[in-house]
Parts: sequence; structure tokens; C-alpha cells
Amino acid sequence: MNTNSVLSDGSERKFPLVLQILPSLNGGGVERGTIEVAKALKSNGYESLVCSSGGFLTKDLQRIKVEHITLPVSTKNPFKIWQNSKILAKIIREKGIDIIHARSRAPAWSAYFAAKKTGIKFLTTFHGTYSMGPCKLKKLYNSIMTKGDLVIAVSDYIANLIKKDYQLSEQKIRVVHRGVDTDIFDATKVSKTRIISLSKKWNLPDGATIIMLPCRLSRWKGHHLMLEALSRLKEREDLYCIFVGSIQGKDSFRKEIEHYASSLGLGGKVRMISYCDDMPAAYMLADIVVSASTKPEAFGRTIVEAQAMGKIVIAADEGGACETIKNGLTGFLFKSKDSDSLADVLERVLDMSEREKEVLTQTAVNCAATDFSTRAMCAKTLKIYEELAKQ
Repeated sequence: MNTNSVLSDGSERKFPLVLQILPSLNGGGVERGTIEVAKALKSNGYESLVCSSGGFLTKDLQRIKVEHITLPVSTKNPFKIWQNSKILAKIIREKGIDIIHARSRAPAWSAYFAAKKTGIKFLTTFHGTYSMGPCKLKKLYNSIMTKGDLVIAVSDYIANLIKKDYQLSEQKIRVVHRGVDTDIFDATKVSKTRIISLSKKWNLPDGATIIMLPCRLSRWKGHHLMLEALSRLKEREDLYCIFVGSIQGKDSFRKEIEHYASSLGLGGKVRMISYCDDMPAAYMLADIVVSASTKPEAFGRTIVEAQAMGKIVIAADEGGACETIKNGLTGFLFKSKDSDSLADVLERVLDMSEREKEVLTQTAVNCAATDFSTRAMCAKTLKIYEELAKQ
């Protein structure tokens, strides 16, 4: 470990000191994963640090007494990236950091140069598919995420993708599926009061069968596909669809979706919810949770959240969903980009008996807890830190 990795009494630290670095702490799966790993380190008696440009989630780090270092590491400006690397190198030496763990491309460049300057271990987590486009510079920019001494992939799908696109050696890759906090996403811990309150707030009709698409408002998340599938089920008068996720200033796209719903005769059966601060209760309102993305999801966190809540999930048959859903056992897959296929699977689920639903959802709850929990994710990540420290 780092030669500065000693305690105040002069003894050597028994676990590597880790600095996680990401663009900001303003919400999202990457941010939550960072905080969860920091919390796991703390609960196991180890110190750690987090560096970002800041955000409202810094309060979560303060709550668990993990130091946050504020730097403008979200910048893509080459000069500022180099400046950040020099500041990081100074911090690494002063704090005695052993491993710098980069979770996004822009801060990864600063972290990489800082690690080279100080001789510490550099770890990356490949969280997404990262579009390369026609420009070779984009691939070069993305490639920083493959420069780690070890590289964490958030799914087997991502691991195979980076092996193919970046010719990265399999020996350098460690697959750690993203985790869901099964202490929070637990149906037994959501009170009826929370569920009723949210139902009233959203003005949902009593007795309706609720189909939920939980995702931010983005063209590739499949809102149009979901509407097309629902239009084939119009004879089922009890169906009601809710889109739950950040609009992110995309008002024109929201209006486009609303207009499309009306043109399909679904205007009165579709509701768009721009913000929800109680997703466990939201899932409890749903009968079916759908991921209709038209591009492969790197992992698909909402799928596992819904499974953990005991909900039937349906997702496109590509990307991380093929790892989190055992088709017919813990959920269902439909043919990607095919609204007819999605409609057929919805019909199948709607026609299931209560006993069939109970068996499937309980299997899904058990699978989420065993394979895709925050606890499992953190345990695997801490083992990688230990592995790096011994190299």
C-alpha cells in the first residue's frame, strides 16, 4: 500500500484508503452506488473519501461521516482536467490514499494522471455503454474507463462489450452487478399510509390495473413503444399507465408523448409523473413494471428494484435485463423494439392466475436479495479493493 498509509500511532493501515471520484452528487444510480460503497467501508471500520463537484447528496456522506472533497471534476476541458489531476495528486500524497476509484469518464482522466504521478492504484467502473459515434476522438475519450489496473463492469453484457470494443483483457475485468438496497425496497416496510397518500396525490382510479414505466424522460427509454403496446390492449378498460421519472427540462418531448397518447386513444389512461421521492411506495401502486428501452440497458436498476418489491417485471430481451430476469421465472422478456411482442407479454401477464403471480414474484424477491442487493455489490467491491492493494 501507499507508503503514507499509516495511522496516527505509526502503525500501517490494514485496509487500503480509497478515494471514489465522480462528476457530481445530484442523484442517480452511480451516485447512490458511490455512497453505498462509502457506507460499507465505514460500517466495516475503514475510512474512505469521495470527490465530486458537489450536489445535494453530499449530505448523505456527512451523515455517515465520510469526507467529501469538492473539485470541478465534471469538466471536460482538457486544461482543467490537467489542473484537477495536480490537485488530486497533492491530496493523494497528503491523505495517504492507496486507490483512486473513478466512476465516470471526465473525472477518470484527472484520476488517471494523478495515479500515474503518485504511483497508486487506479480502478474504474464501466457503468454504461458509452456511445462512440463516428468520431474516433469519442472512442479515445471513452477508453479512459479501460485504463484501470482493474476494471469493474456492472454486468456481463458490459464486460463483453468492453472486451469487444476496446480489446480489453478478460483478466483485468471484474463483474459487479449494481445493487439495490433491499432494506429500502422491501414491500413489508411500506405502510398503507404511504401507498394511499401517493395514490391520492397522483389521482389514480380505484380498482385500476396499473402498468408503470419508471425511467427518466428520454427518447430511447421506450415511452412511444409502451404506448403502442397499450393501444393494442384498449379492450381492457381497467388498464392505466403511469410514466414516472425526471422530465429534465424536456417539456417539448413530454407534450409529444401526451399528443401521441391522445392520437392512440389513450389520453385518459396515461399519466406522467415528473418526480417521485418515494419509489418503494410507487412500486407498490403498480401491478406490472415495464422497462421498454430501445437500446440495451447496461444493468437496469429499476427492474431489480421492482422485483425486490414483489412486482411482475417485463423488459426488452437485450443488455443487462437478460441477467436480471430469468424469463418466465422472475419476470418476462419481450422482443426488443417490438410493440406487438410487448403487448403479447402484457396479455400473458394479465391472464396469469393469482397463484402463478405469487410464485413468480416470490422467486424474484429471493433472487434480488441473493444476487443483486447492495450488500452483495459492496462486498464484491471491497474484495476488489483488497485485491488491488495486494498487487
